[in-house]
Amino acid sequence: MGTPYVPPKIWRNEPRGDNKWANINSPEAGARYEQALPVGEHDLQLYSLGTPNGQKVTIMLEELLALGIEAAEYDAFLINIGEAEQFSSGFVGVNPNSKIPALLDKSGSEAVNVFESASILVYLAEKFEQFLPQGAARTQTFNWLFWAQGSAPFLGGGFGHFYAYADEKQAYPINRFAMETKRQLDVLDKQLAEHTFVSGETYTIADMAIWPWYGNLVLGHLYDAAEFLQVENYRHVVRWATMIEQREAVQRGRMVNRSWGEAWEQVPERHSADDIDKVLALKPA
Repeated sequence: MGTPYVPPKIWRNEPRGDNKWANINSPEAGARYEQALPVGEHDLQLYSLGTPNGQKVTIMLEELLALGIEAAEYDAFLINIGEAEQFSSGFVGVNPNSKIPALLDKSGSEAVNVFESASILVYLAEKFEQFLPQGAARTQTFNWLFWAQGSAPFLGGGFGHFYAYADEKQAYPINRFAMETKRQLDVLDKQLAEHTFVSGETYTIADMAIWPWYGNLVLGHLYDAAEFLQVENYRHVVRWATMIEQREAVQRGRMVNRSWGEAWEQVPERHSADDIDKVLALKPA
């Protein structure tokens, strides 16, 4: 057993050269270098990466396009967080928190910047009047949307970090966050045992916010942890996740701003539907 860690009286940041993921953030916010963001021809400009948080927004946009809403056309530019591109002056100008995704809407007299994935989902839902019902159903949608915002960091920054990315596997944090992840899956499973979709019988932005994290997890697309967490025990979550994955817009959205995986899964930049169609043509029959 190694020497136990004793917190110093004053914490100081000590970057580690052997783990780039540990060196991305710092205690200081703001731009680290000057560089403008690229701009495409559409009113909606998305700057993102195809992680679960990024998938929320591209799925939403593809769902809007599937409804025939032409004003939802968008340009999506990849922000490589491993190379610290989220700290450019241009990106910080759209999102001062330096996290993907970030959206710029140029449709009005003045451009509107929108950041935080849930905020972007609400913004688009209200702008296009889709996937956000009224009345009591609206409240339920918001309940589960904000449940996702409060819960997913325990899955991603908690379980995912220590299980998949930490330099050393440590029992305490893995067990702690595995327990919380399983509790969250049980919360979802009990809800989905009584409802078709997360917030009720209607597909909403709550499903779009939750599926990229918990759907990908139980389907084996996240952290390679499905067996470890025994996700088959959450059969209602698996049923829902499988159903959502079969939606064409979801399949298209999860490809955008993706630069890893199979060739047919990767659309690093998206400026029209053709960009996705060309890549899908590579998918084996």
